[in-house]
Amino acid sequence: MTNVLISGASIGGPALAYWLRHHGFDVTVVERARGLRPGGQAIDVRGPALEVIERMGLGERLRSFSTNMRGMNVVDAEGNELFSSTTRTISGGDLSSPDVELLRDDLAGMLFDAVEGVEYLFDDTITAIDGTRVTFEKAAPRDFDVVVGADGLHSNVRRLVFGPEERFISHLGVNLAVFTAPNFLGLDHWQTFQQGDVVGGGIMSARSNAECRVYMGFNGVTSFDHRDVEAQRRLLAEKFEGAGWAWPTALKHMWEAPDFHFDSMSQIRMDSWSRGNVVLLGDAGYCGSPLSGQGTSMALVGAYVLAGELAKDPTTAFERYEEVLRPYVTANQDMALRNQESGGAPIPEFDEIVNSLILPHY
Repeated sequence: MTNVLISGASIGGPALAYWLRHHGFDVTVVERARGLRPGGQAIDVRGPALEVIERMGLGERLRSFSTNMRGMNVVDAEGNELFSSTTRTISGGDLSSPDVELLRDDLAGMLFDAVEGVEYLFDDTITAIDGTRVTFEKAAPRDFDVVVGADGLHSNVRRLVFGPEERFISHLGVNLAVFTAPNFLGLDHWQTFQQGDVVGGGIMSARSNAECRVYMGFNGVTSFDHRDVEAQRRLLAEKFEGAGWAWPTALKHMWEAPDFHFDSMSQIRMDSWSRGNVVLLGDAGYCGSPLSGQGTSMALVGAYVLAGELAKDPTTAFERYEEVLRPYVTANQDMALRNQESGGAPIPEFDEIVNSLILPHY
């Protein structure tokens, strides 16, 4: 029985663990955090990713976590309404579509609960990979037949095996912070965005209006340490000084938010997602950036395909994984760039792109 190590316990990692267990593999997941990471933005499950969830028997549970947005509006720096819609939102798109928008941590928890028989090594990380031998920061070294990097944009596995991040990352010129706050605007299944020339973002109610998720972003390529959270908070406060609207109140809550997350909107593009017995999944190998709205769906679909191909034939699995998935990934990454150019305006061929992959049956 093939023994698989997955680095990362967000979305792609637990989804892959589910499908690997489904096919009879032994699975270990290592995660740097002490537990499941809280917070994160509202994410969308679309197209073939919805089919993956249905094949897991989790469709009804997924929909129970829906944000159930009624609509959105856009305001200026003084709070004057510029635009309103009850047919689409900035975060979720067309409200009449079958897509499901939910909070990232709700999906992560749902996937974690769905997996049985998986060993989790929390509060640990990989320090070296030498063939099948894996060395950890805390746990004793062990051997694994396959090692999967599902550890995000700043993947540790990718760095160890493929080289420095700078070889593969492309910054799209936008930086975004997301955190939880009280519903201080009193929003009712609604989101309000404020667009500025340099800074802007939005606030959306969440979890039956009991709280909200705050999005604060600014343009420009900025150097920062992605592990220094306090420095990131200071940077955001500096950028939004005097920005108007609800931002002063949002900044007050930012300092207290336990789930503050900040990063650049970037893409990862690689000629190959595997080397030896190591393979990358989701943002670690093919991050599309939030501008695509497809990162979660690509991770879910990728997990399903990778596990299925490993079950069919481990000797050709990585090659087939790329053969099946790369056209879908490339189309979605290109869509993110077109989203950036269009300023977020709807793209007519969107449905064609997200439904372009016909899922194999494994």
